[in-house]
Amino acid sequence: MQPPAPSSPTERDAVPHLDLRGLKCPLPVLRTRKHLRTLKSGQTLSIETTDPLAGIDIPHFCREDGHRLEHAERLDNGGYRFLIRKA
Repeated sequence: MQPPAPSSPTERDAVPHLDLRGLKCPLPVLRTRKHLRTLKSGQTLSIETTDPLAGIDIPHFCREDGHRLEHAERLDNGGYRFLIRKA
């Protein structure tokens, strides 16, 4: 017997979100790495950070660890929002 399918697209497509606002380098990368360890390969993680170095650090982290950076966005507050697919 299979478990019931999610009842709505929101449940089915829910992406974990990690709020890293207010943390400075290297904490955004370290917390992202730690959280990605809890996910299965192919799952996605959304993160938001106000660290100005995240625009360099997060893409570099993804390349080095083999994750796919699906989306990167510079926010009006000077921060960033990223969507990462776990390798």
